[in-house]
Amino acid sequence: MKILVAGSGGREHTLVWKIAQSPLVEKIFCAPGNGGIQELAECVEIAATDISGLSDFAEREAIDLTVVGPEAPLAEGIADEFLRRGLRIFGPSRAAAHTEASKVFAKEMMVKYGIPTARHAVFADAEEAVAHIRQREAPLVVKADGLAAGKGVIVCRTRGEAEQAVNRIMMEKEFGAAGDRVIVEDCLVGEEASLLAFTDGETVLPMDSAQDHKPVYDNDEGPNTGGMGAYSPAPVVTPEIYRRINDEILTPMIKGLTTEGIEYKGVLYAGLMITDEGPKVLEFNVRFGDPENQALMPRLENDLVEVMNAVIDGRLSEIELKWNPKAAVCVVMASGGYPGSYEKGKVIAGLDSLEDESVVVFHAGTKRLDNGEIVTNGGRVVGVTGLGETIAEAFETTYAAVGKIHFEGAHYRNDIGAKALR
Repeated sequence: MKILVAGSGGREHTLVWKIAQSPLVEKIFCAPGNGGIQELAECVEIAATDISGLSDFAEREAIDLTVVGPEAPLAEGIADEFLRRGLRIFGPSRAAAHTEASKVFAKEMMVKYGIPTARHAVFADAEEAVAHIRQREAPLVVKADGLAAGKGVIVCRTRGEAEQAVNRIMMEKEFGAAGDRVIVEDCLVGEEASLLAFTDGETVLPMDSAQDHKPVYDNDEGPNTGGMGAYSPAPVVTPEIYRRINDEILTPMIKGLTTEGIEYKGVLYAGLMITDEGPKVLEFNVRFGDPENQALMPRLENDLVEVMNAVIDGRLSEIELKWNPKAAVCVVMASGGYPGSYEKGKVIAGLDSLEDESVVVFHAGTKRLDNGEIVTNGGRVVGVTGLGETIAEAFETTYAAVGKIHFEGAHYRNDIGAKALR
Protein backbone atom coordinates (compact mmCIF):
# COMPACT_ATOMS: atom_id res chain seq x y z
CA MET A 1 0.00 0.00 0.00
CA LYS A 2 1.00 3.60 -0.63
CA ILE A 3 -0.05 5.84 2.27
CA LEU A 4 -0.38 9.63 2.45
CA VAL A 5 -0.44 11.33 5.87
CA ALA A 6 -1.66 14.94 5.95
CA GLY A 7 -0.11 17.19 8.59
CA SER A 8 3.21 18.35 10.02
CA GLY A 9 3.14 17.94 13.80
CA GLY A 10 4.01 15.45 16.51
CA ARG A 11 0.73 13.60 16.04
CA GLU A 12 1.54 13.10 12.35
CA HIS A 13 5.12 11.94 13.06
CA THR A 14 3.64 9.40 15.48
CA LEU A 15 1.15 8.21 12.82
CA VAL A 16 3.91 7.89 10.20
CA TRP A 17 6.11 6.02 12.71
CA LYS A 18 3.30 3.59 13.55
CA ILE A 19 2.14 3.14 9.94
CA ALA A 20 5.75 2.40 8.89
CA GLN A 21 5.66 -0.70 11.12
CA SER A 22 2.87 -2.28 9.05
CA PRO A 23 3.88 -5.05 6.62
CA LEU A 24 1.03 -3.83 4.39
CA VAL A 25 2.88 -0.59 3.65
CA GLU A 26 5.20 -0.12 0.68
CA LYS A 27 5.72 3.68 0.74
CA ILE A 28 4.63 6.63 2.88
CA PHE A 29 4.22 10.24 1.81
CA CYS A 30 3.58 13.11 4.24
CA ALA A 31 2.25 16.55 3.36
CA PRO A 32 3.94 18.75 4.38
CA GLY A 33 5.78 16.76 7.10
CA ASN A 34 8.69 17.94 9.26
CA GLY A 35 12.37 17.32 9.98
CA GLY A 36 11.74 14.03 11.79
CA ILE A 37 9.09 12.65 9.44
CA GLN A 38 11.61 12.97 6.59
CA GLU A 39 13.45 9.93 7.96
CA LEU A 40 10.42 7.68 7.42
CA ALA A 41 8.41 9.26 4.61
CA GLU A 42 8.79 11.32 1.47
CA CYS A 43 7.67 14.83 2.39
CA VAL A 44 5.75 16.79 -0.24
CA GLU A 45 5.21 20.55 -0.18
CA ILE A 46 1.41 20.54 0.05
CA ALA A 47 -0.35 22.17 3.00
CA ALA A 48 -2.62 19.93 5.07
CA THR A 49 -5.49 22.34 4.31
CA ASP A 50 -4.92 22.27 0.51
CA ILE A 51 -7.74 19.83 -0.20
CA SER A 52 -7.59 20.01 -3.98
CA GLY A 53 -3.78 19.73 -3.92
CA LEU A 54 -3.88 16.67 -1.67
CA SER A 55 -6.64 14.93 -3.65
CA ASP A 56 -4.85 15.65 -6.95
CA PHE A 57 -1.65 14.19 -5.47
CA ALA A 58 -3.50 11.11 -4.18
CA GLU A 59 -4.97 10.49 -7.63
CA ARG A 60 -1.68 11.08 -9.45
CA GLU A 61 0.35 8.83 -7.12
CA ALA A 62 -2.39 6.16 -6.85
CA ILE A 63 -2.42 6.49 -3.05
CA ASP A 64 -4.22 3.56 -1.40
CA LEU A 65 -5.02 5.31 1.89
CA THR A 66 -4.87 8.91 3.11
CA VAL A 67 -4.75 9.57 6.85
CA VAL A 68 -5.69 13.06 8.07
CA GLY A 69 -3.94 14.32 11.20
CA PRO A 70 -5.23 17.84 11.99
CA GLU A 71 -8.79 19.03 12.47
CA ALA A 72 -8.85 21.96 10.02
CA PRO A 73 -8.91 19.95 6.76
CA LEU A 74 -11.54 17.60 8.24
CA ALA A 75 -13.71 20.59 9.15
CA GLU A 76 -13.26 21.91 5.60
CA GLY A 77 -14.48 18.66 4.05
CA ILE A 78 -11.36 16.81 2.88
CA ALA A 79 -13.01 13.41 3.50
CA ASP A 80 -16.02 14.41 1.37
CA GLU A 81 -13.81 15.45 -1.56
CA PHE A 82 -11.71 12.27 -1.40
CA LEU A 83 -14.82 10.08 -1.31
CA ARG A 84 -16.30 12.04 -4.21
CA ARG A 85 -13.20 11.12 -6.22
CA GLY A 86 -13.32 7.47 -5.13
CA LEU A 87 -10.22 7.78 -2.90
CA ARG A 88 -9.86 5.96 0.44
CA ILE A 89 -9.44 8.26 3.41
CA PHE A 90 -9.37 7.86 7.19
CA GLY A 91 -11.24 10.69 8.88
CA PRO A 92 -14.82 11.87 9.37
CA SER A 93 -16.92 13.86 6.89
CA ARG A 94 -17.38 17.61 7.11
CA ALA A 95 -20.78 17.13 8.79
CA ALA A 96 -19.30 14.75 11.37
CA ALA A 97 -16.27 17.02 11.92
CA HIS A 98 -18.70 19.76 13.00
CA THR A 99 -18.53 17.94 16.36
CA GLU A 100 -15.17 19.67 16.89
CA ALA A 101 -15.50 22.64 14.52
CA SER A 102 -18.44 24.00 16.53
CA LYS A 103 -18.47 23.67 20.30
CA VAL A 104 -22.06 24.96 20.18
CA PHE A 105 -23.11 22.07 17.92
CA ALA A 106 -21.37 19.59 20.23
CA LYS A 107 -23.16 21.06 23.27
CA GLU A 108 -26.52 20.89 21.50
CA MET A 109 -25.89 17.22 20.70
CA MET A 110 -24.90 16.47 24.31
CA VAL A 111 -28.02 18.13 25.69
CA LYS A 112 -30.29 16.41 23.15
CA TYR A 113 -28.87 12.94 23.77
CA GLY A 114 -28.33 13.16 27.53
CA ILE A 115 -24.52 13.14 27.49
CA PRO A 116 -23.07 14.52 30.75
CA THR A 117 -21.38 17.93 30.40
CA ALA A 118 -21.19 21.31 32.16
CA ARG A 119 -24.21 23.64 32.39
CA HIS A 120 -23.76 26.35 29.77
CA ALA A 121 -25.19 29.26 27.78
CA VAL A 122 -24.40 30.41 24.21
CA PHE A 123 -23.99 34.01 23.07
CA ALA A 124 -23.50 35.78 19.73
CA ASP A 125 -23.48 39.20 21.43
CA ALA A 126 -20.64 40.26 23.75
CA GLU A 127 -22.81 42.53 25.91
CA GLU A 128 -25.31 39.74 26.52
CA ALA A 129 -22.48 37.38 27.45
CA VAL A 130 -21.08 39.89 29.95
CA ALA A 131 -24.53 40.51 31.46
CA HIS A 132 -24.92 36.75 31.92
CA ILE A 133 -21.48 36.47 33.55
CA ARG A 134 -22.38 39.19 36.06
CA GLN A 135 -25.27 37.04 37.26
CA ARG A 136 -23.16 33.89 37.67
CA GLU A 137 -20.75 32.65 40.31
CA ALA A 138 -17.09 32.15 39.38
CA PRO A 139 -15.07 30.18 38.41
CA LEU A 140 -16.38 30.03 34.85
CA VAL A 141 -15.06 28.78 31.52
CA VAL A 142 -15.38 30.87 28.34
CA LYS A 143 -14.95 29.09 25.01
CA ALA A 144 -14.74 30.27 21.42
CA ASP A 145 -17.23 28.31 19.31
CA GLY A 146 -14.92 27.48 16.41
CA LEU A 147 -11.46 26.00 15.87
CA ALA A 148 -8.69 27.83 17.74
CA ALA A 149 -5.77 25.37 17.71
CA GLY A 150 -6.56 24.18 21.23
CA LYS A 151 -6.24 27.69 22.69
CA GLY A 152 -9.83 28.96 22.53
CA VAL A 153 -10.79 27.76 26.02
CA ILE A 154 -10.17 30.23 28.87
CA VAL A 155 -10.61 29.13 32.50
CA CYS A 156 -11.61 32.19 34.55
CA ARG A 157 -11.24 32.32 38.32
CA THR A 158 -13.28 35.53 38.65
CA ARG A 159 -16.17 37.19 36.84
CA GLY A 160 -13.76 39.94 35.83
CA GLU A 161 -11.49 37.40 34.10
CA ALA A 162 -14.54 35.94 32.35
CA GLU A 163 -15.52 39.40 31.07
CA GLN A 164 -11.95 39.90 29.80
CA ALA A 165 -12.13 36.51 28.07
CA VAL A 166 -15.33 37.54 26.25
CA ASN A 167 -13.61 40.77 25.18
CA ARG A 168 -10.55 38.90 23.86
CA ILE A 169 -12.66 36.39 21.94
CA MET A 170 -15.55 38.50 20.64
CA MET A 171 -14.26 42.08 20.47
CA GLU A 172 -10.49 41.75 19.90
CA LYS A 173 -11.09 38.66 17.71
CA GLU A 174 -8.04 36.86 19.15
CA PHE A 175 -9.20 33.67 17.41
CA GLY A 176 -10.80 35.30 14.37
CA ALA A 177 -14.18 34.03 13.18
CA ALA A 178 -13.94 31.17 15.70
CA GLY A 179 -15.05 33.75 18.27
CA ASP A 180 -18.24 34.91 16.57
CA ARG A 181 -20.08 32.97 19.29
CA VAL A 182 -18.98 32.05 22.81
CA ILE A 183 -20.02 29.47 25.34
CA VAL A 184 -20.02 30.44 29.02
CA GLU A 185 -20.13 27.35 31.20
CA ASP A 186 -19.64 26.09 34.73
CA CYS A 187 -16.07 25.19 35.62
CA LEU A 188 -16.07 21.46 36.29
CA VAL A 189 -13.97 20.23 39.21
CA GLY A 190 -12.00 17.00 39.12
CA GLU A 191 -9.14 15.45 37.18
CA GLU A 192 -8.92 15.60 33.40
CA ALA A 193 -8.55 12.58 31.15
CA SER A 194 -8.84 11.72 27.47
CA LEU A 195 -10.48 8.67 25.94
CA LEU A 196 -10.26 8.22 22.19
CA ALA A 197 -12.20 5.65 20.22
CA PHE A 198 -12.13 4.22 16.71
CA THR A 199 -15.59 4.05 15.16
CA ASP A 200 -17.05 2.98 11.83
CA GLY A 201 -20.41 4.55 12.68
CA GLU A 202 -21.74 1.31 14.20
CA THR A 203 -19.04 -0.17 16.42
CA VAL A 204 -17.31 2.07 18.97
CA LEU A 205 -13.89 0.73 20.00
CA PRO A 206 -12.28 2.81 22.78
CA MET A 207 -8.50 3.02 23.05
CA ASP A 208 -6.68 2.96 26.38
CA SER A 209 -6.91 6.07 28.53
CA ALA A 210 -4.54 9.03 28.54
CA GLN A 211 -4.16 12.39 30.26
CA ASP A 212 -3.19 15.59 28.42
CA HIS A 213 -1.61 18.64 30.09
CA LYS A 214 -2.72 21.86 28.36
CA PRO A 215 -1.50 24.70 30.66
CA VAL A 216 2.02 25.79 29.76
CA TYR A 217 3.57 25.67 33.26
CA ASP A 218 3.93 23.13 36.07
CA ASN A 219 0.95 22.54 38.37
CA ASP A 220 -1.43 23.43 35.52
CA GLU A 221 -0.59 27.14 35.68
CA GLY A 222 -0.42 29.67 32.86
CA PRO A 223 -2.31 29.92 29.55
CA ASN A 224 -3.60 26.92 27.64
CA THR A 225 -1.47 25.48 24.85
CA GLY A 226 -2.04 22.77 22.27
CA GLY A 227 -0.72 20.34 24.92
CA MET A 228 2.57 20.16 26.87
CA GLY A 229 2.61 16.41 27.42
CA ALA A 230 0.58 13.31 28.11
CA TYR A 231 0.77 9.92 29.71
CA SER A 232 -1.04 6.62 29.29
CA PRO A 233 -2.78 4.86 30.92
CA ALA A 234 -4.43 7.38 33.27
CA PRO A 235 -5.13 5.79 36.70
CA VAL A 236 -8.06 8.20 37.24
CA VAL A 237 -9.88 6.24 34.52
CA THR A 238 -10.69 3.15 36.54
CA PRO A 239 -12.34 0.15 34.83
CA GLU A 240 -15.73 1.41 36.06
CA ILE A 241 -15.10 4.97 34.79
CA TYR A 242 -13.85 3.54 31.47
CA ARG A 243 -17.11 1.59 31.08
CA ARG A 244 -19.19 4.67 31.91
CA ILE A 245 -17.31 6.82 29.38
CA ASN A 246 -18.05 4.27 26.68
CA ASP A 247 -21.68 3.67 27.69
CA GLU A 248 -22.69 7.23 28.66
CA ILE A 249 -20.56 9.37 26.33
CA LEU A 250 -18.84 7.79 23.31
CA THR A 251 -21.55 5.34 22.19
CA PRO A 252 -24.47 7.79 22.72
CA MET A 253 -22.63 10.48 20.73
CA ILE A 254 -22.09 8.18 17.73
CA LYS A 255 -25.68 6.91 17.95
CA GLY A 256 -26.94 10.50 18.23
CA LEU A 257 -25.02 11.58 15.13
CA THR A 258 -26.41 8.56 13.25
CA THR A 259 -29.93 9.55 14.34
CA GLU A 260 -29.24 13.03 12.94
CA GLY A 261 -28.28 11.44 9.60
CA ILE A 262 -24.54 11.92 10.10
CA GLU A 263 -22.28 8.89 9.54
CA TYR A 264 -19.11 9.09 11.62
CA LYS A 265 -16.02 7.14 10.53
CA GLY A 266 -12.65 7.77 12.13
CA VAL A 267 -11.50 8.68 15.63
CA LEU A 268 -13.77 10.35 18.19
CA TYR A 269 -11.85 11.98 21.05
CA ALA A 270 -13.58 12.79 24.33
CA GLY A 271 -11.81 15.33 26.52
CA LEU A 272 -13.19 14.64 29.99
CA MET A 273 -13.34 15.83 33.56
CA ILE A 274 -13.64 12.98 36.04
CA THR A 275 -15.85 14.58 38.70
CA ASP A 276 -17.33 13.24 41.93
CA GLU A 277 -20.50 12.54 39.90
CA GLY A 278 -18.59 10.65 37.22
CA PRO A 279 -17.14 11.54 33.80
CA LYS A 280 -18.34 14.71 32.06
CA VAL A 281 -17.39 16.01 28.61
CA LEU A 282 -15.19 19.09 28.32
CA GLU A 283 -14.92 18.84 24.54
CA PHE A 284 -15.08 16.46 21.60
CA ASN A 285 -12.38 16.30 18.94
CA VAL A 286 -12.63 14.45 15.65
CA ARG A 287 -9.07 13.13 15.25
CA PHE A 288 -6.16 11.63 17.14
CA GLY A 289 -5.07 13.73 20.11
CA ASP A 290 -1.85 15.69 20.16
CA PRO A 291 0.07 14.86 22.37
CA GLU A 292 -2.08 11.91 23.54
CA ASN A 293 -1.20 10.09 20.33
CA GLN A 294 2.50 10.20 21.27
CA ALA A 295 1.69 8.29 24.47
CA LEU A 296 -0.89 5.91 22.94
CA MET A 297 0.65 4.69 19.68
CA PRO A 298 3.87 3.33 21.26
CA ARG A 299 1.58 1.15 23.44
CA LEU A 300 -0.76 -0.04 20.67
CA GLU A 301 0.22 -3.52 19.53
CA ASN A 302 -2.21 -3.76 16.58
CA ASP A 303 -1.31 -2.96 12.99
CA LEU A 304 -2.75 0.57 12.74
CA VAL A 305 -3.33 0.25 8.98
CA GLU A 306 -5.48 -2.85 9.54
CA VAL A 307 -7.56 -0.97 12.13
CA MET A 308 -8.03 2.00 9.80
CA ASN A 309 -9.07 -0.25 6.92
CA ALA A 310 -11.64 -1.92 9.19
CA VAL A 311 -13.06 1.51 10.09
CA ILE A 312 -13.38 2.53 6.44
CA ASP A 313 -14.90 -0.80 5.40
CA GLY A 314 -17.44 -0.89 8.27
CA ARG A 315 -16.02 -4.05 9.86
CA LEU A 316 -14.54 -2.64 13.06
CA SER A 317 -16.48 -5.28 15.03
CA GLU A 318 -13.83 -7.77 13.81
CA ILE A 319 -11.01 -5.88 15.58
CA GLU A 320 -9.82 -6.33 19.16
CA LEU A 321 -7.35 -3.70 20.33
CA LYS A 322 -4.25 -4.99 22.13
CA TRP A 323 -2.18 -2.77 24.41
CA ASN A 324 1.35 -3.09 25.74
CA PRO A 325 0.96 -3.23 29.55
CA LYS A 326 3.84 -0.76 29.91
CA ALA A 327 3.12 2.89 30.67
CA ALA A 328 4.16 5.81 28.47
CA VAL A 329 5.00 9.41 29.36
CA CYS A 330 5.40 12.08 26.65
CA VAL A 331 6.99 15.46 27.46
CA VAL A 332 6.72 18.30 24.93
CA MET A 333 9.76 20.55 24.58
CA ALA A 334 8.58 23.97 23.37
CA SER A 335 10.14 27.14 21.98
CA GLY A 336 10.79 30.02 24.36
CA GLY A 337 7.70 32.24 24.50
CA TYR A 338 5.21 29.58 23.42
CA PRO A 339 2.15 29.76 23.37
CA GLY A 340 2.86 33.43 22.64
CA SER A 341 5.40 34.67 20.08
CA TYR A 342 8.63 32.73 19.66
CA GLU A 343 11.67 32.57 17.41
CA LYS A 344 12.40 29.79 14.93
CA GLY A 345 15.65 28.40 13.52
CA LYS A 346 17.31 27.38 16.81
CA VAL A 347 19.66 24.38 16.33
CA ILE A 348 18.52 21.28 18.25
CA ALA A 349 21.37 19.30 19.83
CA GLY A 350 21.37 15.88 21.47
CA LEU A 351 18.89 14.02 19.29
CA ASP A 352 21.63 11.58 18.26
CA SER A 353 22.59 10.86 21.89
CA LEU A 354 19.40 8.89 22.66
CA GLU A 355 20.21 5.19 22.44
CA ASP A 356 17.57 3.88 24.88
CA GLU A 357 15.20 1.55 22.99
CA SER A 358 12.39 2.54 25.37
CA VAL A 359 12.55 6.18 24.18
CA VAL A 360 11.28 7.66 20.94
CA VAL A 361 11.34 11.33 19.94
CA PHE A 362 8.44 12.60 17.83
CA HIS A 363 9.18 15.80 15.93
CA ALA A 364 6.54 18.54 15.82
CA GLY A 365 7.92 21.99 14.96
CA THR A 366 11.23 21.01 13.35
CA LYS A 367 12.96 21.55 10.02
CA ARG A 368 15.92 19.69 8.51
CA LEU A 369 18.53 21.94 6.87
CA ASP A 370 20.57 20.99 3.81
CA ASN A 371 23.59 20.37 6.07
CA GLY A 372 21.59 17.80 8.06
CA GLU A 373 21.07 19.98 11.13
CA ILE A 374 17.62 19.95 12.75
CA VAL A 375 16.30 23.38 13.79
CA THR A 376 13.16 24.60 15.55
CA ASN A 377 10.27 25.54 13.28
CA GLY A 378 7.26 25.86 15.58
CA GLY A 379 5.94 26.39 19.09
CA ARG A 380 5.90 22.77 20.17
CA VAL A 381 9.23 21.41 18.92
CA VAL A 382 9.56 17.74 19.93
CA GLY A 383 7.65 15.24 22.07
CA VAL A 384 9.90 12.86 24.00
CA THR A 385 8.12 9.59 24.88
CA GLY A 386 9.52 6.99 27.26
CA LEU A 387 8.11 3.60 28.22
CA GLY A 388 8.37 1.89 31.60
CA GLU A 389 6.83 -0.92 33.63
CA THR A 390 5.06 1.79 35.66
CA ILE A 391 4.26 5.49 35.22
CA ALA A 392 7.07 6.22 37.70
CA GLU A 393 9.59 4.29 35.59
CA ALA A 394 8.36 5.87 32.35
CA PHE A 395 8.59 9.29 34.04
CA GLU A 396 12.25 8.72 34.94
CA THR A 397 13.10 7.36 31.47
CA THR A 398 11.44 10.27 29.66
CA TYR A 399 12.95 13.05 31.73
CA ALA A 400 16.43 11.48 31.50
CA ALA A 401 16.07 11.69 27.71
CA VAL A 402 14.67 15.23 27.81
CA GLY A 403 17.78 16.28 29.73
CA LYS A 404 19.97 15.27 26.77
CA ILE A 405 18.16 17.45 24.20
CA HIS A 406 19.03 21.14 23.99
CA PHE A 407 18.07 24.21 21.97
CA GLU A 408 18.09 27.91 22.83
CA GLY A 409 15.04 28.94 24.83
CA ALA A 410 13.73 25.40 25.30
CA HIS A 411 11.13 25.00 28.01
CA TYR A 412 8.97 22.12 29.19
CA ARG A 413 6.88 21.04 32.13
CA ASN A 414 8.61 19.00 34.82
CA ASP A 415 5.45 17.32 36.14
CA ILE A 416 3.97 15.30 33.25
CA GLY A 417 2.68 12.16 34.93
CA ALA A 418 2.94 13.54 38.47
CA LYS A 419 -0.82 13.24 39.02
CA ALA A 420 -0.61 9.53 38.31
CA LEU A 421 2.27 9.17 40.77
CA ARG A 422 0.15 10.86 43.47
